[in-house]
Amino acid sequence: MGSKQKLLDFIYDNVKGLEAESVLDAFSGSGCVGYLFKTMGKQVHTNDMLKSCYITSKATIENKREKLSQQDIDLVINNKTNNDGFISRTFKGLYFNDKENKFLDQAYANIQLLNGSNKKAIALAALSRACLKKRPRGIFTYTGMRYNDGRKDLKLSFTEHFIQSATIINNCVFDNGRDNKSFNKDIFSFTNNGYDLVYIDPPYYSKYSDNDYSRRYHFIEGLMTNWSHVKVNDNTKTKKIFKIRTPFDSLDTTYSAFDKLFETFKRSIIIVSYSSNSLPNQEEMVQMMKKHKRKVEVAEFNHKYSSGTQNGRVIHSKVKEYLFIGKN
Repeated sequence: MGSKQKLLDFIYDNVKGLEAESVLDAFSGSGCVGYLFKTMGKQVHTNDMLKSCYITSKATIENKREKLSQQDIDLVINNKTNNDGFISRTFKGLYFNDKENKFLDQAYANIQLLNGSNKKAIALAALSRACLKKRPRGIFTYTGMRYNDGRKDLKLSFTEHFIQSATIINNCVFDNGRDNKSFNKDIFSFTNNGYDLVYIDPPYYSKYSDNDYSRRYHFIEGLMTNWSHVKVNDNTKTKKIFKIRTPFDSLDTTYSAFDKLFETFKRSIIIVSYSSNSLPNQEEMVQMMKKHKRKVEVAEFNHKYSSGTQNGRVIHSKVKEYLFIGKN
């Protein structure tokens, strides 16, 4: 949900000519845009309020050279570290079978034995990716396996998925010659305004759907710390975590939140990645940015994305994706 993976060529074409050596990806999400800037040789700082997104960026953007060795992978998969069985108890019969839940409990405990925060980040990111690949539709808003379409990912074991994911993430690790950094905090706590460019891709407010990432991905968010940084809502069937609030999830607060962001980073080039089915709309966004930036350009891209299935057919929605580029 919300990943700009399919829009990277569009984004690259519109940022490659900008004079910017330091970049803040303020809502990093999947990390793919921050990673794009890293491949362009920029000094990249990423931020996201979700621990799972922060972990992914730490593994692939902040991390310069550390990778999981075969010995590390074997430790995560095979070691018999004592664990509290939290997943097996709390999520029994909800998303994975008993054997798979036991694997996750064991793997998380084993990851804590790895040397260094970067190796732990790679392993946790690989474990969360394994959970997404093993889950029909890749979300945790329902229980059971009623959307199982028989695809190969659902047939592979957690061990196979973890090995595949660890290999993929290992292959992403490289040193671009810069000191990159990942953060996990409220974007409004940033006081450093020294970035040449700030890329903003917040949770969109839309009349047509919610932007609650923590509802869709609560399981992997909790998994990052064995649910120590969040609380399970036991009154819900899905055992989701209590919602992580953001001012961008309400029509009453999203306009003022954007205005505050633009004021905070007014000395930087500001790029807002946005969708046509969201509010503020295109005209409103341009006007808000012009309060803080001398020049605002708009680039458009017609995008088709999958929004679900109906009677065995994939349902597509068409939107315009915008890049609002504010310069001084």
